[in-house]
Amino acid sequence: MTPRRLGLSALAVPAAVLFLAGCGDTGGLEGAGPTPTAVGPRHLWPSLPPASAPADDYGAGETQVVRGVPVPDGDLRKVDPVAVIRAQAASDPDTYKEVKKGLDDCGAPGPKGPDCPVLQAYYSDLTGNGKDDMVVGVRAPKGQLVVRVYMFADGKLTQIMNDEDAVISVQLADRSVVVRAVADLSGYEYRTSWSYDSHQRAMLPTRDEIVRTGPPTTPVPETPSAEPTRSASPSAS
Repeated sequence: MTPRRLGLSALAVPAAVLFLAGCGDTGGLEGAGPTPTAVGPRHLWPSLPPASAPADDYGAGETQVVRGVPVPDGDLRKVDPVAVIRAQAASDPDTYKEVKKGLDDCGAPGPKGPDCPVLQAYYSDLTGNGKDDMVVGVRAPKGQLVVRVYMFADGKLTQIMNDEDAVISVQLADRSVVVRAVADLSGYEYRTSWSYDSHQRAMLPTRDEIVRTGPPTTPVPETPSAEPTRSASPSAS
């Protein structure tokens, strides 16, 4: 018997005496009824052997060193994100085959055009090393968006996150990158929080969930029109 349990049993005797002495008085202690029994998790199929490989490749934990891009004073704010994407496209042309077509419109030389797929970069200390990391977005075909995070440590520029999805929005929350994406179910969306793992030295999807955002919508069938509308006709320009 533990000392704590000894103390509780010692207090039980005076409490019983007081209860008997106060029998018949109003305002005494009353029982709250039976306490429901706690139910723990049930282990289903205990004889089933565990899986040895993941079902699909999520891309989590993969890193890539970007070569040929200098980082002045170790400050990623002084690095052109277009130069980073171009360096990666040069080293892996098959992966960047579709994106590479729009890099010619990203300037340097010349002004940056509207067809440049590389979006504005954002900076935040996501790794906790006291230095700003760089978050880059790249537009991909079919309305997809590639979200990447780069860090500079040990003299190396390293890509520590790579996520491609039908993105609704991207948010920075403390030291996490929260990606909202279109879900397969109407009225729902995917939300994935990527956070830095110091053991893996990469951003990992520490929280991945499907969230209800509203009632399901019913697609409205299109009605073919007999004549083209004014807005659908080609302009003179």
